[in-house]
Amino acid sequence: MCMKQITAILFCLITTHSIAQYQGPVSSRINSGMDVGVGFRQNQVSPSLSYYQLLNITKSKSFAIGWTATFRTNYASNIDYITAPAELSRGRTGIYAIGAPYKLNQIDTLRMASASNTSFNFGIRAQFRYRFLEIGASADLLGMTIGRTRTGRYLSQNGYYYRGQTASGADSLMTTFQGAYADQSAKPSRVNLQLLGDNSYGTLATEVFARAHVSQRMAVKVGYQWLSTEYTTSVTNKVDGNNRFRNTSGLTYLAITFPFFY
Repeated sequence: MCMKQITAILFCLITTHSIAQYQGPVSSRINSGMDVGVGFRQNQVSPSLSYYQLLNITKSKSFAIGWTATFRTNYASNIDYITAPAELSRGRTGIYAIGAPYKLNQIDTLRMASASNTSFNFGIRAQFRYRFLEIGASADLLGMTIGRTRTGRYLSQNGYYYRGQTASGADSLMTTFQGAYADQSAKPSRVNLQLLGDNSYGTLATEVFARAHVSQRMAVKVGYQWLSTEYTTSVTNKVDGNNRFRNTSGLTYLAITFPFFY
């Protein structure tokens, strides 16, 4: 390693240490840190790593608001995903593809023996502080998700899809999601976008929490999360045009916080 590289590394280390120790006007208004935690319930676990940076609005630091970046994995077994789009889940009238009228109040289910995904989201957070205790809430706004393609059992009373094509390219056979054709491949929906309730897309979490600071360098956080995950099937139900399915779970959340500025 050359002298220039050694000098550059030493300069970065000194600068980083100086910033962390500096308690001037800027740093006194910043509240930032890292949450290392896990949400869990029966048959589901969701470890996460979250960085947050908040701006203290009041001089007493009693209220702060800012942004978060969260890396999350989710593992679940024996879990049901239901029809996701708001216009379908709320129910409306329409016309079958074959011309007959219907009412979309039949919620289809995608039953997954095993489900998993990895997501990265940006969101917002706000909190109140009283002495060593902080109470707040956060919500994911947008991001992306990746994960393996898995097989789920598609449960539908009146849905169907076209299985294969003829040599001329025409749809060959109308098949219902029954028997051997109930098993369909699905993968986690790629885009995460918070549009509130059933209007949202992808994997998103909302949480409320309380945090107690043990010292300036560590705190204990407990909370409750509403975690929505979504799968997109490889085939589309020709009755309602849907291939998106959502599960929303309530998870107990525990974490250790490592504050950078407090």
